[in-house]
Amino acid sequence: MALSNRTIAMISSAGVLGMLGLAFAAVPLYEAFCRVTGFGGTTQVATRGPSEILEQTVEVRFDANVADAPLMFRALQASQTVKIGQHGLAFYEVTNPTQQEVRVIASYNVTPHYAGLYFNKLECFCFSERVIAPGETRKLPVVYFVSPAMIEDRVAGQIETITLSYTFFDSSAYSGPRNQAAAGAEVKGAANSAPPG
Repeated sequence: MALSNRTIAMISSAGVLGMLGLAFAAVPLYEAFCRVTGFGGTTQVATRGPSEILEQTVEVRFDANVADAPLMFRALQASQTVKIGQHGLAFYEVTNPTQQEVRVIASYNVTPHYAGLYFNKLECFCFSERVIAPGETRKLPVVYFVSPAMIEDRVAGQIETITLSYTFFDSSAYSGPRNQAAAGAEVKGAANSAPPG
């Protein structure tokens, strides 16, 4: 059975359009997959903490990096030991030593990566873009907890140390939400800490 040129062209066009559609859908689908499964150390976002606090503890280490922005960025504590299910409060500090405003956004993850499913953030400076004024120093809070469900995971339940890592990137070409940046511009002199993320 011979196919006409027109049928072959239509099948090829449909295939190309299908692949193009999948290419555009790949990033949002991958991000959703990572958020749901904790894949790649993607942490969870919680609206409230767990009702149960266990006696078992885990050490949380804090890491700070800057990729391509002229900032000084550091964790104000090297680590904290928290009970599983207990809220932890950690602070990072960012300083803009330049004479220009710097727009940044933070990416984050935890290691070991399989802890991402159980590491929850209630408040974080990483949820949207930040504008750091010339010469400004800000303390940035992170409120977090490790879910008691981690104990039931045969692999993750053995974790003794989790590292929470942030990297600031220049966001001048960023096309995502800018609500935090706009809010930051209005309250520059209000306080030395960032508003809740």
